[in-house]
Amino acid sequence: MRAMGSTGTVNLVGNDEAILESGEVKKDLPCSVTPVKPVLGFDLRFHSGYDIQVPLRELAGAGDLLTIVFRVTSANAKDSPGYFVQRYTVPAIDEDASGDAYLGGGFDIGEGDYHVDWLMRDRVERVCSSNWDITAALSGKDQTIKMPIARDRIEPSDPEFFKEEPPVTRLNPDNQLKTPLSVKILINYAPQQGNAAAMQPIDTSALVSILRNIDREPRIRKFSVVAFNMNEQRVVYRQENAEAIDFPRLGKALGSLKFGMVDYRKLADPHSGSDFLTKLVMDELSNNTADAVIFAGPKVTLTDNVPPDNLKDLAIVPFPVFYLNYNLFPTQNPWRDPIGNVVKHLRGYEYTIARPRDLWTSWSDIMSRVVKLKLVTVEATSSH
Repeated sequence: MRAMGSTGTVNLVGNDEAILESGEVKKDLPCSVTPVKPVLGFDLRFHSGYDIQVPLRELAGAGDLLTIVFRVTSANAKDSPGYFVQRYTVPAIDEDASGDAYLGGGFDIGEGDYHVDWLMRDRVERVCSSNWDITAALSGKDQTIKMPIARDRIEPSDPEFFKEEPPVTRLNPDNQLKTPLSVKILINYAPQQGNAAAMQPIDTSALVSILRNIDREPRIRKFSVVAFNMNEQRVVYRQENAEAIDFPRLGKALGSLKFGMVDYRKLADPHSGSDFLTKLVMDELSNNTADAVIFAGPKVTLTDNVPPDNLKDLAIVPFPVFYLNYNLFPTQNPWRDPIGNVVKHLRGYEYTIARPRDLWTSWSDIMSRVVKLKLVTVEATSSH
């Protein structure tokens, strides 16, 4: 089935409003709807929604249109619910078809308690309806997270990972820092499972969320981004000394990657991966002028590590180096990867990003270290 629409302005028709208001559970159109418990994503937003199951025999015929209308109401703002609509075109289905059709939808919310009134109707106005309550709450360890979506806020889920980031109010450097902070980010854009043929949404969300979290830091005024892929052993995108990360251009460039495919010539050379990583590190760090270099991405699997002698010219770098290692299952793969070994050689800091709060706490630590080192550098310069 194909989704025809998304969330947006909703014009209620027929008995839609009355059904939503009544709270009655209707099964004129047989279906089962299962609420999806709010889950905190790497983008630090609560994602909720529903899964639907409909017997195929109920959709039999030359084609149908399923319209889903629902509203989400915050317990603290009952006069301003959020309304949503979603439409699915149904292809021709045989009368004797067996099995079920599975559909779903979602929305984003901030912390709080909510009530959902939901209905789905077909072209002949048969209706399936339901309602439920959900609660989105940060756990004790997550209480310090500053979420980009306010409490009691209801918003559509956005399937576009690389949309433009809203403008950020950048802070001017204080008298101590003297100059604005700048960072260089080297991100390995790849699936959690290195041989996967495609990026899973959770992997894309995690990696893009790492970049957005850095982009939203008001104390940083300049960003350089180098996106690469270890599987293809090539740099995919480069952005130098910009005032913000250009997510649409980054997304377009990353679309050229062919996951799961490896050049046979690179397979024949067991050192090609470490050679690529060596060159990348030397090229990007030897002429770096940013206040910090940040590696990010999933664990890298190579047949060999970068030989320490290849990095001897980078034995001491005048800027801190960090590694945000995206690893959903750290207990299954606890060993340091080749990028981690490079960062260790440079006396840098590695952080495991397995949960949303890991991104929040690691970034707080990174900024603390960057600011402290910047102050030391400024004081040393001033004393001469």
